[in-house]
Amino acid sequence: MSNRENWGSKLGVILAVAGSAVGLGNFLRFPVQAATNGGGAFIIPYLIAFLFLGIPLAWMEWTLGRYGGYHGYGTGPSTFHIIFHKRKWWAKHLGSLALIPPIFIIFYYGFIQSWILAFAFYSATGTLMEVVAQGPEKMTEFFGNYIMLKTCVGGIPVAIIFFLITFAANMAVLSFGVRKGIERANKICMPILLILGLILVARVLTLPGIGKGLAFMWNPDLSELSNPKVWMAAAGQVFFTMSLGMGIVFCYASYLKPKEDLALSSLTASATNGFAEVIIGGTVVIPMAVLIAGANIEECAKLGTFGLGFQTMPYVFGTLPLGGFLQTVWFAMLFFAGITSAISIIQPLISFCEDDLKFSRKKSVTTVSTVTFIGSLVAVFGLAAGAVDELDFWGGTFLIVFVGMIQAVIFSFVLGRRKATNPQELIYEIPTEELDEKENVAFAAMNDGSQIKLPRFFRPIIQYVCPAYLIILLISFTYTNGLPIITLSNVPADAQVTFLGHTFSQIGFTWGFRGFLLLLAILLNVAIAYAWRKGGTAERGRDDKIKKMPIGNSDEPSAVEAANEKEA
Repeated sequence: MSNRENWGSKLGVILAVAGSAVGLGNFLRFPVQAATNGGGAFIIPYLIAFLFLGIPLAWMEWTLGRYGGYHGYGTGPSTFHIIFHKRKWWAKHLGSLALIPPIFIIFYYGFIQSWILAFAFYSATGTLMEVVAQGPEKMTEFFGNYIMLKTCVGGIPVAIIFFLITFAANMAVLSFGVRKGIERANKICMPILLILGLILVARVLTLPGIGKGLAFMWNPDLSELSNPKVWMAAAGQVFFTMSLGMGIVFCYASYLKPKEDLALSSLTASATNGFAEVIIGGTVVIPMAVLIAGANIEECAKLGTFGLGFQTMPYVFGTLPLGGFLQTVWFAMLFFAGITSAISIIQPLISFCEDDLKFSRKKSVTTVSTVTFIGSLVAVFGLAAGAVDELDFWGGTFLIVFVGMIQAVIFSFVLGRRKATNPQELIYEIPTEELDEKENVAFAAMNDGSQIKLPRFFRPIIQYVCPAYLIILLISFTYTNGLPIITLSNVPADAQVTFLGHTFSQIGFTWGFRGFLLLLAILLNVAIAYAWRKGGTAERGRDDKIKKMPIGNSDEPSAVEAANEKEA
């Protein structure tokens, strides 16, 4: 039997899930969305979406993850297969969709994470201040040369050097496992991240004239609320920033111990993410940019997430006293956010190798590292050809909404329709006498161990409002923004791109790259079918003593670890 880890403490899982959500989306994407959608007016639909979409879907994902963890699995394929009692051959392949987003996202996320490390280095050494002193155009040129691999040392692109350092750091953390790797990293990185963020907030609030910037952010123009685009942007931001539909929350929740308070842990992690986004992200970036750029804030925002983070903000900080220090703090904060997000994106893939294929931790990390490294090189060298844009659309936009919708439907209309007291459906972690006769499997699992039960009046929001919200969001997004990208009707017929020194038609390259991504999805499903073949590795259960592990500290050895050491 394989030994499956659990979180060492409640704080550990909360910080890990919060760490997966707190990332570039909080400090870069949120300010861009706010600036281009009416400033303060954006906050109102954002908070509504957070309440009626974000929190309910987070609870659903935590619950589905716990359900999978009850049976010793932590990813979509096996959990979906178990939910349908192993009778529907297609269920595990439907669940494969929950593993595809992290595969696609990590191919480019590590490269972007390495940009942050490089710019933190340039800030600390004063190089970035020298560039800023030459004007915003020079800053744009400096950033462009770096990401396009034109900045070299000894003939080697500097971006490749920092990418290799970042990649090795991520895999080193993951090699230590859930407790000693992910949990410990988040316990260190999350407090540092929040402290650095508060330092920036304190500095911003003491700037002369900052009231002008705060007014733009916090005084809403209510006329903007009649614009459907604002509501759609707010819902999308909540969805993406909370790491919903990516299989991350799903995976992390599978490592919960019995009787862990799921509802409170989920709510705490969501609130931490919301604080980092609205208070830190909303107070630092937009007010400062408004103060410096004035009426040009929307033009700054049109540079996009990376333009704002790597061009506008370094220039803005560079105009202030202690500019070099503030630049360093800014990129250090982003890097710590990047670490916690990157390791969370990779963990579902490692969990699949461990739980379904029964690989050892070392073999799992090696396998995932190899696949990730190859895919990352394609993204690195294919950046100018549009490879990252494709990965971001399918992995970071379209599929996560689609997967979120599937999870909401399964929670509400599959587990939500089954009685928890039915012997066939009985959740073995919960004693029969603790269950209400009318309780369903979905909410029995959600409330297992909760100190405060979820109010029944909130259930219709979770079961009906949230799935409907997601279906409308997916249809609206596909119709308004998705179709031109999917069909490539937005690409000129004569457009050309360069990849590894060769020139291709942009349409031809994009369809070829999509073929590569489709091949990866097919190979993943082949691995799933192999794991679940008759007598296959995924059929094995898990060690029963894992269920008896007491709540402990992540720095202490688990019961399983102690037993293993004793046997050794």
